[in-house]
Amino acid sequence: MTAHRDSDNNRILVTGANGFVGRGLVSALLNEGYFVHCAQRKVQNKKENRPNCEYFSIGDFTEKPKWDEALTGVDSVVHLAARVHVMQETANDPLAEFRKVNVGATLELANAAVRKGVRRFIYMSTIKVNGEQTEGRAFSEEDQLNPVDPYARSKLEAEQRLMALGRESGMEIVVIRPVLVYGPGVKGNVFRLLQLIRKGMPLPFKGVNNQRSLLGLDNLLNLIVLCIRHPEAANQVFLAADGVDISTEKLVTLCANNMQLKPRLFRAPRSICRMLATVSSRVRNLEQRLYGSLQVEISKACKRLDWQPPKTLEQGIKETVDDFLASDA
Repeated sequence: MTAHRDSDNNRILVTGANGFVGRGLVSALLNEGYFVHCAQRKVQNKKENRPNCEYFSIGDFTEKPKWDEALTGVDSVVHLAARVHVMQETANDPLAEFRKVNVGATLELANAAVRKGVRRFIYMSTIKVNGEQTEGRAFSEEDQLNPVDPYARSKLEAEQRLMALGRESGMEIVVIRPVLVYGPGVKGNVFRLLQLIRKGMPLPFKGVNNQRSLLGLDNLLNLIVLCIRHPEAANQVFLAADGVDISTEKLVTLCANNMQLKPRLFRAPRSICRMLATVSSRVRNLEQRLYGSLQVEISKACKRLDWQPPKTLEQGIKETVDDFLASDA
């Protein structure tokens, strides 16, 4: 990918720059010749600054941070920082906590970006805005939205507020709704699944014929960089995935094969998980992810932006597993 730009629009502000996606994005932008401003709560060691990369300590994003210095000279913002989905929520009012970060802090940054003359604001949302699962038809950008939990509701509210701000101010807004992202260095559910496979743990996914859309990190980074510079991305929402779907059974088999292991799978009636899900929200969330389907349609990004995910799911999973094994060793 080659970035086409002049010297006046090559500075990008990235929030959440030390996260899983953020670290990869900073490297991708530097490789494309951009100058990157990295916004973090606290910069641990400024000696780690790389050429064309500057770090800014912002503090707690909910405490009305002063963005002016970090936004000086910036052409585009990629806002990755967020309060993410919490499996075991402890807040008395979860929606209020999500709104504080995902809506309030986002709008503080966006308004500051307007004041500093930023051209484009790219917001990383979530497919959960569309809903939790699909039944026979993939999600698209045109669907009626169905955010179920406080996290998804806060992300949708942020999307709506940003689009309104864009209409009022002229700043271009781009919203990306990714599905589950995997890649080298991934944590969370993907990492835990790899651990179980590596340990030879029997898993109850034999015969599970669901369909899940996934998104390799490199494919997401490729789309973000394209959304920074492509004129047709302005004021649009894009769903993001690899473009092929896979069942949980086949995913476990693919991961195991890349570990040179035979997958240990057995059949378990989904009715048992459904029964447990009635008494535990955590089990219900897990049951949906492992047995339910969630498919997305990416034709809008492919057609409007002439985007093609550069890596196949098989390539992405192999790189993810190879990195996991190297780290495990």
